Amino acid sequence: MASEVIMPQLGESVVEGTVTKWLKAEGDSVTEFEALLEVNTDKVDTEIPSPSAGTLLRVYVAEGQTVKAGTLLAMIGEVGEAVPDSPPAEPEPMSTAQPEEMKVTVVPAQPQEAPTVGRSKALGFISPVVARMAGQHNVDLAKVQGTGRAGRITKKDVLAYLEAGPTPSTLEPWEEPALGELFRPTEEVFGTKQKPTPAESGLIPGSVVPHTPVRRSIAEHMLRSKQESPHVSTIMEVDLSRLVAHRQANKAVYARDGANLTFTAYFLIASALALKAVPQVNASWSAEGVILHEAVNIGVAVSLGPDGLIVPVIKGADQLSLLAMASGLNDIAMRARDRKLTPDEVQGGTFTLTNHGISGSLFATPIINQPQAAILGVGAIQKRVVALQVPDPAGGSMDAFGIRPMAYLTLTFDHRMLDGAIADGFLGTIVKTLEDWS
Repeated sequence: MASEVIMPQLGESVVEGTVTKWLKAEGDSVTEFEALLEVNTDKVDTEIPSPSAGTLLRVYVAEGQTVKAGTLLAMIGEVGEAVPDSPPAEPEPMSTAQPEEMKVTVVPAQPQEAPTVGRSKALGFISPVVARMAGQHNVDLAKVQGTGRAGRITKKDVLAYLEAGPTPSTLEPWEEPALGELFRPTEEVFGTKQKPTPAESGLIPGSVVPHTPVRRSIAEHMLRSKQESPHVSTIMEVDLSRLVAHRQANKAVYARDGANLTFTAYFLIASALALKAVPQVNASWSAEGVILHEAVNIGVAVSLGPDGLIVPVIKGADQLSLLAMASGLNDIAMRARDRKLTPDEVQGGTFTLTNHGISGSLFATPIINQPQAAILGVGAIQKRVVALQVPDPAGGSMDAFGIRPMAYLTLTFDHRMLDGAIADGFLGTIVKTLEDWS
């Protein structure tokens, strides 16, 4: 009997996806769990495995087409087996009772509970294929040696483990050597290679570069934001002398705990504190009224190079220490650039920060990430000559010049929800937190 390949619900709030690439063509043979196609949801690419072995008899959804979860994508069966020429007009609704379910067959073989798909602190990224195989064959992935990039466990690793049979370890789990991306040289994680030539990258003058799903998503989202929200920006300057001194004194200590203490972590902590102090900014627009969010979930814009950018979300940012924030930021930034985020990790943001100063920009007016109320832009930190108030010999104060590490902070806000006084108060709270850092 032919098996149906169904568009899975790849996240709790993800209701549709775009078929970006079929890895198999009609008539090709496929094995169970073999990657069948790639689907993009909110700029996150996910491989969808084959539900069974056989032949790809019919493909119903073309590359570039966006469909809802539950849509029939293809049929797999035996050569000559009769299948419909077209899918049903209305797809069967996808059950949301188990958000973690990422299986693509409607005739499940009653597998045991699979490991969680996505990022595991101990194991690295777990793909849907690997998770399902481990669940069906009752494999402890902690005992499987990963040979993929950055130690990632692949389908071949699980198959090799099953063929060889498990070998009991003589070490306790906490004694096992581990591969951690954050502790490995960049060359080991990404490899060393020369920059592509214009011909290799497809950037040939006079040619037309096709839109990628990520670029289309960015274009649609940004255009909708500008059309829906009246954007207003306010800019303040911040003296980061105390913050720079704190980072210099503590970055080695944080490094011993596995965290790269970046300036962005400080800006995130200051933003979280300001969102608690001025809850009107931690909000979203709706037709019924302004929704004030309880959770403080801050999205961080991460560049993907020529492919655009993505905004993974740090959930519960107001509950994190500086060390936890730095560690979490390192993790999501690494996985974002390595295309290892899960769809849920780019959902649910209530505020966004973009550190455009990393590339040397002094200030910018970023576009609001809908339906949020505001976005913070952080400019480059530069040493500048500024006017200071210093004690004078008579016990008073006098003006003087000094060199300080300064930066411009830009808050772009939705004037439907926020007025200038509230926005300035919020940005002023961030400035004060950073300038008084101790």
